[in-house]
Amino acid sequence: MKFSSLRTVPLLGAFVLLAGCSSLNPFASSAPKPAELVDFKPTAGLRVVWQASIGESGPYVFHPAVVGDSVYAAATDGDVARFEAGRAVWRADADTDLSAGVGSDGKLAVVVTVSGVAIAYDAANGSERWRAPIGAEVLAPPAVNDDVVVLRGSDHRLIALNARDGSKRWVYQRNNPPLALRSYAGVVLEGGVALAGFPGGKMVAVNLANGGALWELSVASPRGSTELERVADVAGTPVIGRREVCAVTYQGRAACFDGSNGNALWSREFSSSVGMDRDARFAIITDDHDAVNALDVYSGASMWKQDALLRRAVSRPLIVGDYVVVGDGQGYIHLLSREDGAFVARDRADSSPVVADLRLLGSGFVVQTRDGDIVAYDVR
Repeated sequence: MKFSSLRTVPLLGAFVLLAGCSSLNPFASSAPKPAELVDFKPTAGLRVVWQASIGESGPYVFHPAVVGDSVYAAATDGDVARFEAGRAVWRADADTDLSAGVGSDGKLAVVVTVSGVAIAYDAANGSERWRAPIGAEVLAPPAVNDDVVVLRGSDHRLIALNARDGSKRWVYQRNNPPLALRSYAGVVLEGGVALAGFPGGKMVAVNLANGGALWELSVASPRGSTELERVADVAGTPVIGRREVCAVTYQGRAACFDGSNGNALWSREFSSSVGMDRDARFAIITDDHDAVNALDVYSGASMWKQDALLRRAVSRPLIVGDYVVVGDGQGYIHLLSREDGAFVARDRADSSPVVADLRLLGSGFVVQTRDGDIVAYDVR
């Protein structure tokens, strides 16, 4: 498996929940209170560039999509929009509730209804192109390119549709453990393959031409005497470098692999339900204690740890230049130094949780809150 031509791209985006498990829900009535925000002297600029609004997420997670200067966003009430500089270029109404955020390649913008129907809009003007029943609940944003749209069902099937008319191309299905996390993890299309993480700690590359599995990597192996203890699903957003493939699992391990031969470069005990990001120096992981951890991307050695956000429901991290940014369950945006994890800036997007993945936008990033605020930040 060759990855020498791949740029660093997100492999998998996810937010995961175990029903009835209050340890993953810091806002449950029985949970301890979130840590108080620490005081610090800001040493970086975190400036709101523009703001817009879309509907609420409801019981789902709506990740925005960014293509160039455009931000595509959707809400559970069926509202879909494309924003540029805070202005709605177009808005569309799906006329039904939606269950997943927008997937776009800049030509199509695709969403999915709660009844399992994919809807494709022209990304330029918002006109509807096609609707296609999928026969599955979809919680993750579709992955889109010129030729194909790949959707991940909540049953972990990958379903490929023709990007031109929505006709079904293929379905990929594998055996999964009896218990798995409810995942909002998507799929990334790159170099003729669909890359996805699965329950049981597996990462798989699927051939876009025919849906056949090209290779499988084991990030972690399930352990324990009960099915709950053995949950070790790939979580958050594993990432690819020029040669390395990195991922983290829930109740398992974080690991990086050599993409040319599949050999593990390093592996260490870790548990995350939101995932990681990486650049040429660091692998940044939000763990299940809401600590943000920096590891050396080539050895896995610990570089720093920021643990002052305990029980604040910290999001998947995003590396933005010399900084790391995370959101929390009270709508705060925290900017950390990439070098040592110190707090350098803070702002509040709104009072609702930041659950969706933060996305790079120009020299900054964009946030979609649970209440539907879309906030674009610049970092200085």
